[in-house]
Amino acid sequence: MKATAEILTKIGVTQLNPMQETTIDAITHTAKDLMVLSPTGSGKTLAYLLPLTQLLDADSDEMQAVVIVPGRELALQSVNVLQGFGSGLRGYACYGGRPTMDEHRQLRQVRPQIVFATPGRLNDHLDKQNLHTDQVRWIVIDEFDKCLEMGFHDEMERLISRLPRCARQILLSATPAEEMQSQDILRNQFAVLNFIPRDEQVPTRVNIYEVRSPEKDKLNTLARLLCQLGQGSTIVFLNYRDGVERTAGFLCQCGFTVSTFHGGLDQRQREAALYRFSNGSSNILVSTDLASRGLDIPNIQHIVHYHLPENEDGYVHRVGRTARWDARGDSYFVLGPDEQIPDYVDTDVHVYPLTNDPLPIPQPVMGTIYVGKGKKDKISKGDIVGLLCKKGGLRSSEIGRIDIKDYYAYVAVPACHLQAVLRQINGEKIKGIKTRFEQVR
Repeated sequence: MKATAEILTKIGVTQLNPMQETTIDAITHTAKDLMVLSPTGSGKTLAYLLPLTQLLDADSDEMQAVVIVPGRELALQSVNVLQGFGSGLRGYACYGGRPTMDEHRQLRQVRPQIVFATPGRLNDHLDKQNLHTDQVRWIVIDEFDKCLEMGFHDEMERLISRLPRCARQILLSATPAEEMQSQDILRNQFAVLNFIPRDEQVPTRVNIYEVRSPEKDKLNTLARLLCQLGQGSTIVFLNYRDGVERTAGFLCQCGFTVSTFHGGLDQRQREAALYRFSNGSSNILVSTDLASRGLDIPNIQHIVHYHLPENEDGYVHRVGRTARWDARGDSYFVLGPDEQIPDYVDTDVHVYPLTNDPLPIPQPVMGTIYVGKGKKDKISKGDIVGLLCKKGGLRSSEIGRIDIKDYYAYVAVPACHLQAVLRQINGEKIKGIKTRFEQVR
């Protein structure tokens, strides 16, 4: 088992923040159930996973901790964080949108000590006796406010009743949930670690702007704003899936490189969209509020509210995608003739003047290549780098992020070389296996 200091060195973290230090100390040195309230982007996943790496038995094949999350993105992100530790603990993410049978097969192979799961899918596995809870000693509920909303209430009530009562409970959220006082699902007594600044709705590192559109249809104003923002990484939030598709389609016609993200897309489409956005292959993510929670993508500079947030919590979570840790960021309200800044915005809002001068459409610096082989084919990152250098004409320093899935992989390469690389590796083999390569659009 790796020590905490060794894990921090491996993941490149030089210093923990006060919330993380306090949470780690409370998990490690007390036996209390904990409720941790801390702003989005403050590193709550690290705060509970680090001590668990020291408290769980990596030599056992039993499931010892359950982490309940509201959606698949947070499940996948959390298991990736654990894998990055190299701690010896095995994790697995369970979520809807794929066959339960496939997950059961992989669970038997992985034998995870920590399972990250959405409430419905975890109940499904327990119904089928695919998982056994008798050794579970830790129950973590990440974004518990979302997990305990009415849509999850029955699933959560059923799930918690099936987990050991002696298991320690740790709740985490970026927003206080007053309704917790009346919840009959969880235990009543929690030691509360509240790191949400009383007078700070969003970090002071975020500048808030309003952008006026002369027309009710704000697409032209949005395009002008995005041109003015340049190559900075930007999320454009809308409230509905059809609005996301319409807006993304308009921006693509204008020449922008866009990733689209909403609940109507299948798992592969959502993974590809987030991968392209996070690795710099698209500098604009057009999304519903699905992207406002559970996505830990660093260096997002701009948040654009094309549709007004439906409530204050929605606003806080949207803006929480930028200015993570000690970074700075900007948030923009694009307002039609009849729209105003919501009353719940309690900070100074500046007018952002749009220029009338024609500006070039900013393009991303990277492009993404799909590789048609993955972990099941024994493909490694070194294999992909070797191919791109030997056959694709790239230097290793030019190759960006590589993600290898079970049956395929994604690799980021400089956009200016993308088409040339694809021509040069077309028909090539990796480890003697003929492989399909194509651009991820």
